[in-house]
Amino acid sequence: MEIKLAQTQDINAWMALVEQVRDVFPGLETAEAMEEHRATVLRFMENSSAVCAAEADRMAGILLFSKEPGELCFLAVDPACRRQHIAQKLVSFMLTQMEEGKDISLITYQESDPNGQAARAFYKRLGFSESRLTEEFGHPAQEFVLKRQTTGQT
Repeated sequence: MEIKLAQTQDINAWMALVEQVRDVFPGLETAEAMEEHRATVLRFMENSSAVCAAEADRMAGILLFSKEPGELCFLAVDPACRRQHIAQKLVSFMLTQMEEGKDISLITYQESDPNGQAARAFYKRLGFSESRLTEEFGHPAQEFVLKRQTTGQT
């Protein structure tokens, strides 16, 4: 399995994975929302801000990030490929693409939402900590932040 920056030719395999997991991502309920997401993913791919774990012609995992604000925007792993540390490898790759020492934030489910238990535990294992409560796509959500240190000179 190869972890790499996704290219625009990867869009169909990418969206096939999104289709599998869309029911746990608020904001992807309609065909229009999926078309909008596809256009967003293509923009991220063109900006070298889309990472994938590719296996033959399918995606085992996908991640979108935004360099400027330092955000992890979207992360999904094929249910058949879970427990293989794919998400961890995607996040590690993303961190190599981000400005050194810049904090990284993400939005996930609130603690009370059963859909978010695995994701919240995963982010905490990676060193993210709970931050402000918020709302995303009309659903209660919470920001997590990874505080990063600069390893260079002080």
